[in-house]
Amino acid sequence: MFKPTPNPPAPDDVSPYESLDSKKLHEAADRALDHYLKPPIPKDTARKPSTIYHVGAKVDNETLLVNACESLASASMMLSEFAGLMDMPHRNVMLGIQSVVMLGELAVNRVLDNLDPQG
Repeated sequence: MFKPTPNPPAPDDVSPYESLDSKKLHEAADRALDHYLKPPIPKDTARKPSTIYHVGAKVDNETLLVNACESLASASMMLSEFAGLMDMPHRNVMLGIQSVVMLGELAVNRVLDNLDPQG
C-alpha cells in the first residue's frame, strides 16, 4: 500500500549535557538561580503572629459569629452601593461579589439561629 506521507524521522538521542562539564555547569546554574529566586525558609524559627488585628482566645463563638455577620452585612451594603455607581460590565461583577458575600452572611445567620433558636 502506498502512503502519501513518509514515515516520521526517528528521534535523535540527544542529551542536554554534551559532556560532564556541561552537566556541572547546568547544576551550578540551577543552584545559583535557586539561591536568588528561592531563598530557604528557616523551619526552626517559630512563627509569631501579628497582634495588630488580634482576636482573643477567650472570645466565645457566638460573639465571633455576630461580628462576622455584621461585617458581611456591611460589606454587602458597600458592594451594593458601589455597584450602583458603575457601568454595566463592572456592575455585574460587583453584584456577583455582593451575592457571594450575602450568601456568606445568610450562612452565618443560620449558624447563629442554630446556636440560639428563637422561640
